[in-house]
Amino acid sequence: MKVTFKIWRQDGPKDKGSLKSYPVDGLTEDMSFLEALDHLNEQLVLQDEEVIAYEYDCREGICGQCGVFINGRAHGPHPNVTTCQLHMRSFQDGDTIVVEPWRAASFPIIKDLIVDRSAFDRIIEKGAYISAKTGTAPEANAILIPKEISDQAMDAAACIGCGACVATCKNASAALFTAAKINHLNKLPQGKPEQHRRVKEMTYQMKEEGFGSCTFTGACEVECPEGISITNIAEMNARNLKATLFG
Repeated sequence: MKVTFKIWRQDGPKDKGSLKSYPVDGLTEDMSFLEALDHLNEQLVLQDEEVIAYEYDCREGICGQCGVFINGRAHGPHPNVTTCQLHMRSFQDGDTIVVEPWRAASFPIIKDLIVDRSAFDRIIEKGAYISAKTGTAPEANAILIPKEISDQAMDAAACIGCGACVATCKNASAALFTAAKINHLNKLPQGKPEQHRRVKEMTYQMKEEGFGSCTFTGACEVECPEGISITNIAEMNARNLKATLFG
């Protein structure tokens, strides 16, 4: 299998970048997309050229570090998968595949396909945790939680922080990410004592990081590898209003 990769190359956040073409042969349909990039980098090493910088960790669709735009779509042509779960059988022999980094002012490019997503970390630091005494874990059934509530909390907790929602949003909004992190804890008894402070401080930090406003186009939900619903954003907005009035 032979394809041509057109990959964004950029030395740093202040450097000018451009797409560069790389014909790659010797691929198989069973290779993952990242394995194909590995194959290309091995080729570049043998040619004494600088390898392409891209990010990954688990390669199991868990961590979200591998996110890139592939042919204009976050994580590639399939819904609800990460880049590392994409395989070359999704493309045809002879295809040209355009690979670009997430594009958002709040995600400055570090190098090539790697962006700085530390803005997400700073949002997390403002409240995506609970304050609790350490010690032996309590009995799991000590606090009864309705299944509907626990299911909703776990659905929100599924967010892996890949940044696809920001990159695909025309406003570069982080509302889906922030809402998922807020609602995960605010729905559960353990998160109730700090719920008002959590929603106010995390939404404030989201704005401070320069993310855009949500206009409910739904693009984030479509591209989210975990299929997190935009109803989380509506709930976050309602919680924020309640926190402002009564918190």
